[in-house]
Amino acid sequence: MPSSLNNILQLGENLNIEFKSTFNIEVIETLVAFANTKGGTVYIGINDAAKVLGIQIAKETIQNLVNEIKNKTTPSLLPNIAQIEFNGLHILSLETYEYPIKPVAIQGRYYKRVGNSNHLMSVSEVVNMHLQTMHSSWDAFADPMHTVDDISLDKVQLAIELMQEKNRNITEDPLTFLLKYNLIRDDKITNAAFLLFHKNDQLISTIELGHFQSDIIIKDSARSKSDLITQVEEVLSFIRKHINKEVIITKESRNTQKWQYPLEAIRELVINMIVHRDYRELADSVVKIYPDKIEFFNPGKLPDDISIADLENNRYKSTPRNKIIADFCKDLGLIEKYGSGIRRVIELFKVNKLPQPVFSQLSGGFMVTVSTIKIDSTPNPAKTVEKTVEKTVEKTVEKTAGKILNLIKNDPSITQSDMEKATGLSRRGIEWNLDKLKKQGIIRRLGSAKGGKWEIIDK
Repeated sequence: MPSSLNNILQLGENLNIEFKSTFNIEVIETLVAFANTKGGTVYIGINDAAKVLGIQIAKETIQNLVNEIKNKTTPSLLPNIAQIEFNGLHILSLETYEYPIKPVAIQGRYYKRVGNSNHLMSVSEVVNMHLQTMHSSWDAFADPMHTVDDISLDKVQLAIELMQEKNRNITEDPLTFLLKYNLIRDDKITNAAFLLFHKNDQLISTIELGHFQSDIIIKDSARSKSDLITQVEEVLSFIRKHINKEVIITKESRNTQKWQYPLEAIRELVINMIVHRDYRELADSVVKIYPDKIEFFNPGKLPDDISIADLENNRYKSTPRNKIIADFCKDLGLIEKYGSGIRRVIELFKVNKLPQPVFSQLSGGFMVTVSTIKIDSTPNPAKTVEKTVEKTVEKTVEKTAGKILNLIKNDPSITQSDMEKATGLSRRGIEWNLDKLKKQGIIRRLGSAKGGKWEIIDK
């Protein structure tokens, strides 16, 4: 043991080792931090400078330490205690392993190990650690404020139809479908169910959207409070409205269009922001569009065991903050594969010769910044290119709504699939516009979803 202790003294304090001159309350705090992280050992009789001082060990010393640690921790910690003799001096080692049910507390306080020091955990960190230990997440718990009457079964039916289009064999009615996906438990809707299908706009899902000329000059703004599925299209529509695209004319006289950003990557970032947001935080998600960059801010930091470098180099295991929502969105087709989204975003920006997105943690949240500055602007001599930069040619909400109204006027029985083909919008885009027109009292649906028809109330 003396030889191994020499090695430990040379290493010094770290994630799993702590030195203490005497036994005190800080020793118990460190044991709690070890139990809540990866385990570790406290050596009593060694100071912070790794100098061995030794301690007096009486007959009852070890038993008294055990009792004090046990009585001041919840759940009770029982560390392995060993006596070490080093150069004629006595030292105690107190070793604890990562506790299976976390977090462990000392007199109502929770600590975790970060580097070579102990950090007092916030309420949010305590809750997250407990949920992870129970292999659950906040969105799986019953919503104490809302009932089935607060969600839209029509939206649930739309989700069913979207899954059916992806060749999923779903025959359940909306309520049975919610039970199948654990969105209703013990006759109560879960937090996930409310976020995915709430009827009316809600503050809990607010996303602030802004188009900025500079840091202090804002040109346009919007606020989305819709259900999570609808929000994907709302946020993407706002971004497309305020970014540029190039019309490229090749020598074959075939026009091609290239957006300022790879839209597939932007869509991935928007979905990640909505699915992985910490909805317990009071802060809102924020999207800021500048002439040369977009910032995506989301409440909720990365898990402690994932660093920015891990994210950039794809060295991490996906741990969805909202497991029920993530699983549902995967079956819906919004998420292709857990843990691969950021990697795809990085690759898409690389392929488009744009700088790699910048990831950062700030103000209790996580931010992704993408930029339009080209890495390689060398022209391709094989093509004669004329570039005309214009604001997005995606139709504004008003123009799109007008086109949909014309389609209904010409054919009141027109299907949403036909509307998609005629407008070029996605299914969710059509649904969003139809819902908007219905709320404005301009149109209404007569009859069933399949055999009915549309009626224009106010032309």
